[in-house]
Amino acid sequence: MGIILFDDNSWQTLKPLSFTRPVANIRIGILTIQEKWELHLSSPTSSYLTQEYLSKKYVPVVEEENLLVNGSILPSASLVSTIKTLELGQILTKGNIVIAAKCTKSQASNFKFDQTHEFQPKTFDGEISKITHPWDIFALNSQEIQADFQLLTKGRTSAAICPSNKVIGNNIFVEEGATITCATLNSTTGPIYVGKSTEIMEGSLIRGPFALCDGSSVKMGAKIYGGTTIGPHSKVGGEISESVILGYSNKAHDGYLGNSVIGEWCNLGANTNISNLKNNFALVKVWSYSQKRFIQTGLQFCGIIMGDYSKSGINSMFSTGTSIGVCTNFFGSGFPRNIIPSFAWGGTQGFITYKKCNFLPAISATLARRKRELTDEDKEILDSIFEMTKSDRSF
Repeated sequence: MGIILFDDNSWQTLKPLSFTRPVANIRIGILTIQEKWELHLSSPTSSYLTQEYLSKKYVPVVEEENLLVNGSILPSASLVSTIKTLELGQILTKGNIVIAAKCTKSQASNFKFDQTHEFQPKTFDGEISKITHPWDIFALNSQEIQADFQLLTKGRTSAAICPSNKVIGNNIFVEEGATITCATLNSTTGPIYVGKSTEIMEGSLIRGPFALCDGSSVKMGAKIYGGTTIGPHSKVGGEISESVILGYSNKAHDGYLGNSVIGEWCNLGANTNISNLKNNFALVKVWSYSQKRFIQTGLQFCGIIMGDYSKSGINSMFSTGTSIGVCTNFFGSGFPRNIIPSFAWGGTQGFITYKKCNFLPAISATLARRKRELTDEDKEILDSIFEMTKSDRSF
């Protein structure tokens, strides 16, 4: 049976992070949402039902029988148990949210989450966790680190931790190939997960819940607070709190990052600092790409949301609740506006459009540093986003 993770309206409201990926490809906790469902459903592979311009890279694979799962919903034991009871032609909902459907090849090929009248309804009475806005990612990250930690470490034994470290608490799991030297690891506030081929350098102070994913490193003297995930193949330093770096990105130097989500292939220049609290302690508003206005998050603490391939220069500063699009390059002194559109190049003195002849070589050079290449599918996705966001760039 094929497992297909579909996008609902959350794909619109999770921009700029969802511009470049299906929702289920977003990392929250230790794993991506796709990886969570694959483990819970004991399925080694799954595919996506997403936007047309993303489908060449994220190809849907439709079988004779298929289980469609909402890619914005985080799995739990009770939810998975209910989904496994679905019969062919049934759809599981909670209120107006479509959670999952079991269907034929024809139904899967023509599936639309807002047109499900041909399915027999079944209601889920339990609680669900769903990401709808980018700030939900860091808000729910602590609970998801703990859930993923249990999922990944059950019945397994951690690799040994070097005695040069100061270990507080016993809720730490280290994968083989990780190097940790002269660091302080405090898991009394939540689990600490250290992935394969990672490094935590001397003098680092880490408090759980915390996840360091495969191939990533924490540089000397870093201070990392709970609720933080460092995605694969990333480098971090300075001070970080309650933030998620999706992967392949660097915040390698001093500076503060709090209550934020950073996409893939991003770089925060040395001493980049993010404000995550307004001076008047008011609740934070953030730009909504779907509503074309600033909307209330309901949160007092909210830093930045940064789309893929974006960068900040040294000594950059960002105001509370700043949304930064895909493939932006901000540099210079002072605070920019709280919304920096995709493909913007410049600073507080003004922006120009970051042209294809300039951003493609820059992205290719970034990927080459990790022995990756920008594929034709990636280039087509960037072309589509460039056209989609053209009206946002009224410089």
